[in-house]
Amino acid sequence: MTTAPLRIKPTWHRMTSSADLLGESPFWHPADNNLYWLDIPGKRLRRMPVSQDLTSPQKVEDWSLDQEPGCFAPAEQGGWVLALRSGMYRAQTWGGPLTLLAPAPYDTSRLRFNDGKCDPTGHFWSGTVYEPRDEAAANLYLLQDSKHLAVKLQNATVANGLAWSPDGRTLYWSDTPTHCIRAWDFEGSTQQLSKERVFQQFPPKPTDWVYGSDAALGYAGRPDGAAVDTDGFYYAAMYEGHRLAKIAPDGQCVAFIETPVQCPTMPCFGGADLRTLFITTSAHGRSAVELEALPDSGCVFATRVDTPGLPVSFFKN
Repeated sequence: MTTAPLRIKPTWHRMTSSADLLGESPFWHPADNNLYWLDIPGKRLRRMPVSQDLTSPQKVEDWSLDQEPGCFAPAEQGGWVLALRSGMYRAQTWGGPLTLLAPAPYDTSRLRFNDGKCDPTGHFWSGTVYEPRDEAAANLYLLQDSKHLAVKLQNATVANGLAWSPDGRTLYWSDTPTHCIRAWDFEGSTQQLSKERVFQQFPPKPTDWVYGSDAALGYAGRPDGAAVDTDGFYYAAMYEGHRLAKIAPDGQCVAFIETPVQCPTMPCFGGADLRTLFITTSAHGRSAVELEALPDSGCVFATRVDTPGLPVSFFKN
């Protein structure tokens, strides 16, 4: 028998004093104790140190870009690997020059890279978003040999929710407009995927939904970015849902964790013990009514949790 998800109302701390348009791709870097993330339409990468005190905003350091970033990850030999609209790049220093690894294999006037990260074996993956959003033309790409892009999955519109199970044997990926999270068996030595199945299907967005009508219409939002804890629970940011969905390894949604804004975009775990749960959020395209009610939309928030999350996987170049 399936039980209704618990409703959890944690204490969230606002970590940034100024908002992103659309914050995404957060990760905790254990070497410098910084939280990293990006602002897609703001065309910038961001980082800030985080201490044990989560009660006051931190100083943020920005790296401005000339195009939209989709995701990035730390590299084992220092620096970062980045997926920008025009391709995948390598950077050795913060704000330094970018070296092209692989050009974008798509029409950059209609598609761009979006959600992504490194798998447990150190390979960099990124999905795309098809900006007209009138067909499922987005893919999931794998960077091979630091120079070749291989299509691993297809038929999405807005690729999101990429994550792996603690044992590295399950890959999760979502297509936000369909409200569906899927799972595959994953072979880390070959990066092969098999046994596709629906991990969780959320109800569609009601056609008459507007900000403030969530309860009346039963709208839980749609799955955006995700993170996994050490017990294998998958945390999906439910865009427009005012919550994270905590989903057990068997696919049952066991809890909804309320968030301080309507549009959380992606969670990650950090802090020295990996028991600080961070979320990026969005203010981009939101109504004046919503932004007046939730003026901290676009800020980064943090709360403490009992179960630690998985650490970030580094790019092995």
